[in-house]
Amino acid sequence: LLNEARKKTEEILDVLHTPLVGKTPRPRTYREKARKRFVAFTKHKKPGRKKIRRAKRDQLGFLRRNFKAIDRLLETRGALLLGGISRRQYKNLLVTRELFRQQSEMFQKNSNRVDDRIVSISQPHVRPIVRGKAGRPTEFGAKLSISVVDGFSFVDRLSWNSYNEGGDLE
Repeated sequence: LLNEARKKTEEILDVLHTPLVGKTPRPRTYREKARKRFVAFTKHKKPGRKKIRRAKRDQLGFLRRNFKAIDRLLETRGALLLGGISRRQYKNLLVTRELFRQQSEMFQKNSNRVDDRIVSISQPHVRPIVRGKAGRPTEFGAKLSISVVDGFSFVDRLSWNSYNEGGDLE
């Protein structure tokens, strides 16, 4: 997820820097180094806690550098403003900033939990729901309660967050 966020921020950096090509050097992002470290990490079959933590720290550092470069570009004269990027890229920028905040908070606290955790950049509203079923312990998507009255189905509750069905059953 952090690697995907890093790639999205690099796209945004490239778009914001286009009017400044030839005038100022492109901000350093260490793309190749970041990609090499990520690929090296993914090649490990069962990485230990130390390796996972090291990979997270690396990707968080690369992402932090990209955000600083984006902020500097937005302050520079002659660069594109936020209106110069597409709606999708603007949404990705907001989502990746929130993702970065959540991941760095989890990294500092050394935990695996944060409220309203983002698990997908393209669909940030989707939440994991732990079901405890055989096969897959976690499901993704909306959870809904439906009641059937005289052959007609009624949606009682539709939520992207996990909830207890006990109140709906009454």
